[in-house]
Amino acid sequence: MIRLRHLATAFILGITTLAVQAQGEQNNWYFGKGAGIKFINGDSAVAVTNGRLNTEEGSASVSDKEGNLLFYTNGINIWNKNHRIMPNGSGLLGGNSSTQSALIVPKPGSETIYYIFTTDIQAQSDGLRYSILDMSKDNGNGDLVFKNTFMIAPATEKLTAVKHKNGKDWWVIAHRWNSNAYMSFLVSDEGVATQPVMSNVGTVHGGPNRKAIGYLKPSPDGTKLAAALWNDDSNFELLDFDRSTGEVSSPILFKGFIEAYGIAFSPDGSKLYGTTKNNKTGKGQVVQFDLKAGSPDKIVKSGTVVATSGSPVIGALQTGPDGRIYVARKDNMYLGIVENPNAKAADIVYTDNGIKLASRRSDLGLPNFPLDVK
Repeated sequence: MIRLRHLATAFILGITTLAVQAQGEQNNWYFGKGAGIKFINGDSAVAVTNGRLNTEEGSASVSDKEGNLLFYTNGINIWNKNHRIMPNGSGLLGGNSSTQSALIVPKPGSETIYYIFTTDIQAQSDGLRYSILDMSKDNGNGDLVFKNTFMIAPATEKLTAVKHKNGKDWWVIAHRWNSNAYMSFLVSDEGVATQPVMSNVGTVHGGPNRKAIGYLKPSPDGTKLAAALWNDDSNFELLDFDRSTGEVSSPILFKGFIEAYGIAFSPDGSKLYGTTKNNKTGKGQVVQFDLKAGSPDKIVKSGTVVATSGSPVIGALQTGPDGRIYVARKDNMYLGIVENPNAKAADIVYTDNGIKLASRRSDLGLPNFPLDVK
């Protein structure tokens, strides 16, 4: 029976991998206390110790289509593929303790230009900004050519991007502080739009500045967004996203989750996962919501704890190129892994010591990636 279950899990993972981005842009992850993992051929993950990044929370990395590392950042410094800070690659205004401190988006129509978007910690004055990196500089190792262009402040620590319906441009999505406004900035071959598409919808992200903490993620097809609003009595939020207009609508609120932080969709888009904490046991937990349950009320009521970690605090959830969801465990030498995230709650397989990070440690964050969807 055990062998059959493992074979079934492997089969599910094989199917799942087909639904995940097939190219190698997301093959190299750098995060936490000098930690990193590399996905070989888009599937098997191995720990690497060559990273120089150190961050409490957010980071971002990018590789080429063949999976070769290009650069990575914690929102403050940028390291090239040789793990050296780029000539002008320091002094970015992302926060070391910002949930999604950085996001890397390729410029449409260019093979060498990348935008690096950054968020400040807890809705502070530096807000949302972007810098421009040219990979043709410094003998192909890259160099920053423009830095810290102001976009909006105050903003939360939430930051993600979804490919436009036209298959070329991008929507970079953030959230205004002390407001219910989601902000979608168009990124095209002409640059970054100065005025966002504003959608006043859902809950107000405001109050104590800690409420600015928490991830924002798109569904695999880009038609939904999910946000975590961190606090002692915090929430998850699920919304629709229009890839043609950048508009956000139809909010569903999941109330009463302590320290809601990480968020991720299953590769097939049928499940939503979030990280929270059980105050009775003092342990971090992963909760699953069935997005096919029916009405919004039924989706909310489908919430089921599918994993409990040995760690008191768990953070980011990030789907790997192998179709598994990786779980950040604060100050731990392992990442947890949801092995079969498309499965219903009763059949979920979770491995707390999923992958050992060699001599390095995870913290709260995992790399932030844009969603390149057709």
